[in-house]
Amino acid sequence: MKRLLAALLLMALSPVTWALDATDQQRLTDIQTRWAHIQYNLPEEQRQHAFEQLADQAKAFTQARPQAAEAWIWSGIVTSSWAGAQGGLGALSKVKAAKADLEKALALDPKALQGSAYTSLAALYDRVPGWPIGFGDADKADQLLKQALQLNPTGIDSLYFWGDHLYRQKRYPEARDALQKALQAAPRPGRETADAGRRKEIESVLADINKKLN
Repeated sequence: MKRLLAALLLMALSPVTWALDATDQQRLTDIQTRWAHIQYNLPEEQRQHAFEQLADQAKAFTQARPQAAEAWIWSGIVTSSWAGAQGGLGALSKVKAAKADLEKALALDPKALQGSAYTSLAALYDRVPGWPIGFGDADKADQLLKQALQLNPTGIDSLYFWGDHLYRQKRYPEARDALQKALQAAPRPGRETADAGRRKEIESVLADINKKLN
């Protein structure tokens, strides 16, 4: 009886995750593909409305699969991108909502999508203003990015955001090394648009770093 009670208690305390079936996976792929198109192909003036629509789609995914960390990760990514497209102090409520989504994903499964919740949450801490306006915290970003790199040391996103973080801290030689590694990351099947767009972002930061170091 003691063993049974212990097992039940462990189950109650452990996070319950949802294994994505084929329909869920297609839903996730659709959100990822649409996000990349909006982020990298649409003109800036069209992105805010497009991200608003995609945020509704991503939120519906979390409602349908509340135990799927992947759904919460992409809800957080889309909402933060919507906030970025809007800009200004009016976007802070969306940034806070994105933060909550990513924290929910970490509570469910920190390893989901190779630790993408760590990477995306770190980007928020790096880019949002600090107190008293927002929750920005470079030290917290540093901690989260190191956790992301433990799970995905060769990924284009984890290395890009680590390099960007180092750049923001004016650690230019280290930033350049990380970003050069990011350019060597293996391509992600089905995410060609996202990879191409990310490489342009990496090259832009590298160009700025080279100017500062020369």
